Amino acid sequence: MSFIREIKPGFRVAFLLILSIISIIYVQVSQAAENPGGVPVLSDPNERLTKPDLSNLARFRILTASDFPPFNFVDQTGRLAGYHVDVIREVCRELNIEAKCQVQAMPYADLEGALEAGNGEAVMSGIAITSSLRQKFSFSRPYLFLPARFAVQGKLGLSGRAGDALAGRKVGVIANTAHEKMLGAFFPKLVAVPVNGQEELFSSLKEGKVDAILADGVRVPFWVASPAAEKCCVLLDGPYLSQHYLGEGFAVMLRKGNAVQLTAAVDYALAQLAAKGRLQDIYLRYFPNGFY
Repeated sequence: MSFIREIKPGFRVAFLLILSIISIIYVQVSQAAENPGGVPVLSDPNERLTKPDLSNLARFRILTASDFPPFNFVDQTGRLAGYHVDVIREVCRELNIEAKCQVQAMPYADLEGALEAGNGEAVMSGIAITSSLRQKFSFSRPYLFLPARFAVQGKLGLSGRAGDALAGRKVGVIANTAHEKMLGAFFPKLVAVPVNGQEELFSSLKEGKVDAILADGVRVPFWVASPAAEKCCVLLDGPYLSQHYLGEGFAVMLRKGNAVQLTAAVDYALAQLAAKGRLQDIYLRYFPNGFY
């Protein structure tokens, strides 16, 4: 951004700090008092959307993966289940098109091609929104944001803001990821220790090779609460959200051809589900430990 260089040196640091504050959103714990489980409200309660008329809709085929628990998986009875599947069913119920909804599972790598080929009307499987995908597909409003979370060794007794509590301490992070870039950009006082993968990341914290880790906000709480962690560690601060580093969140991806009507319908349903607390209920069903 060349215009930043034109700002006088005395104001440049302050300006960059403001940009950082805008880019990274600290989700206050006080949200828990307003939303069960502390789930951020993803719709304006004063927003008034008109329910689209889908009476002429022949069918609504939603494509999803089956191998990404707890978002998508096949349960012990052979039935497709998971967070995404339950949200899909609630969307269809809200739109009164349950009889027209068909959920089809396939490998994650095949989802984009199948939608582009017309083998479905939408994909709901945690697709990361990119500029190239926006050129080919339409996207609904986000229904879930994935934050970053810190976990620390419990014996250290740390508390407060991570930037202060972990100043000068070693913090593990998976190399060449958005989390590594985020750590360097927003927490310059922390000593980054890049590792090669999730298994090494967790083991380095458990074994005391690092004092803390910064990683995916879904996996970290699950691991901290799991038997594998052996009660070694606790969550610290956060969660942290950054559209610049962590993306725009999860949204439903739809074909361009029927995007106007169906995108409006999905947006309406998601807004209603959020306002009625049903999105929060599904979230807590699959993420009881929470990541907000």
